[in-house]
Amino acid sequence: MKVVHVIASLDAGGAEAALYSLCFNSKKDVDNIVICLQSEGKYGPLLIADGIKVRTLGMSRGSFSFRSFIYLFRLIRQYKPDTVQTWMYHADLLGGLAAKFAGVKRIIWGVHNTNLIPGVNKRSTIFVSKVCSYLSYIVPSKIVCCANKSLQVHAEANYRKSIMTVINNGYDTNNFNFNQYQANIFLAEIGQLKKLPLLGCVGRFDPAKDHRNLLDALALLVQRGVAFRCCLVGNEMTQDNTLLAGLISALGLNEHVILLGLRSDIPAVMSALDIHILSSVAEAFPNVLCEAMACGTPCVTTDVGDAAIIVGDTGWVVPAKDAEKLADAIVAAIECYRDSKSWEKRSADCRERIVSNFSVDKMVCSYLQVWNADV
Repeated sequence: MKVVHVIASLDAGGAEAALYSLCFNSKKDVDNIVICLQSEGKYGPLLIADGIKVRTLGMSRGSFSFRSFIYLFRLIRQYKPDTVQTWMYHADLLGGLAAKFAGVKRIIWGVHNTNLIPGVNKRSTIFVSKVCSYLSYIVPSKIVCCANKSLQVHAEANYRKSIMTVINNGYDTNNFNFNQYQANIFLAEIGQLKKLPLLGCVGRFDPAKDHRNLLDALALLVQRGVAFRCCLVGNEMTQDNTLLAGLISALGLNEHVILLGLRSDIPAVMSALDIHILSSVAEAFPNVLCEAMACGTPCVTTDVGDAAIIVGDTGWVVPAKDAEKLADAIVAAIECYRDSKSWEKRSADCRERIVSNFSVDKMVCSYLQVWNADV
């Protein structure tokens, strides 16, 4: 089977990571070809190194090029795929239309978002999503949502519900697994010598991640006399980000927060953390929760997307945009952490939940069923 994937970006991100994992783990069954509207980003070279063909169109973020669209159409027609799988709104729109014009019968859209919030999401993204809601009755033969919440929200937004299905992201639990050796290297790097609870948040600097909410909660912990350190990992999570650094300083968190930027050793980071925190205002199926839990790290999360489904009874779920309740949950988690025997069981339960429900094999099998379905 030949599948052409169309995606807007191959930079670090949840959908991009899922695409890479899906292509890599389905290689024995599928000839995957990836067409990126922009550049190779983070995952392009990784895909190429794994023998997966990658073509890029060089479009600028947020812009439209008719010439690039014609090139996309010609590439799809040249490859003659059995299936075109698109990823996220802009690729659903452009990749879906190009595939339709090229005569492809099996066009699968990918939805990897939940609520679209003005001020958090770009107006252009909200507009494209609205256009896609109308075209969902014409272009795709199936729409794959990465989360139950995504399906619900988009069905309510007039997407064609009868062709929508949910395939959760899957994770390589051999890679995301507790590793004490890697954890020790990371802990030595950040100078974690005292036995303080080590909190962490892995995620790019973006309004949807609501790092202000997290920092406000951490400031409340300081006011309450709670001892901790917190690592912030992700794109733009560095001292060069003057807005972030200024906020940390203004809240009196300089001695408590460590900015580590974008890293490639996330399994090591997750293994080293005692508690992972997701403070987002909008998510679909947050990968970081699964990655942390697969490494045995319990999570505190806001109630966004399918976060509560992922965490189950292994962690703490609080409303978004509520620093007080987020701080309360972190304190509760730290208190549980001090009971080593109970915490060891909670850590094991975290991993078991991911292994049992969100494996990469389950994701691949589900996509293969969709790609092989009659149209």
